[in-house]
Amino acid sequence: MKKLAPICAGLLILLSAPVFAETHAAEALEHASAAMIHGKAGHTPVMLEHAKAALEDALAASIEAKGVLKNSIEAGAEELQEAIDQGTLGHVGRATKHLEAAVTHLNAGNEK
Repeated sequence: MKKLAPICAGLLILLSAPVFAETHAAEALEHASAAMIHGKAGHTPVMLEHAKAALEDALAASIEAKGVLKNSIEAGAEELQEAIDQGTLGHVGRATKHLEAAVTHLNAGNEK
């Protein structure tokens, strides 16, 4: 009976991992979408703030994700990093293009 509780707890953790990934992926998509909107409006500081938050959520999601979801999240994270790099250099137009690609990847992952 003493072994049953840790086994059940372990199973619950394993079964809930995809839920954590989906939650982080959804939050990454929200931030990436907001970053894209601010990028199109030329609001670089706000765009960067949302892009960094999106990248943080995407990286957290990729730790828990598997399969197609993981691939989509990782592709989105790469685009987010490139958007942050371009935005930091002052290339808002290029950053926005990368944000659009990130949103596309994250959207594909959230649909699965």
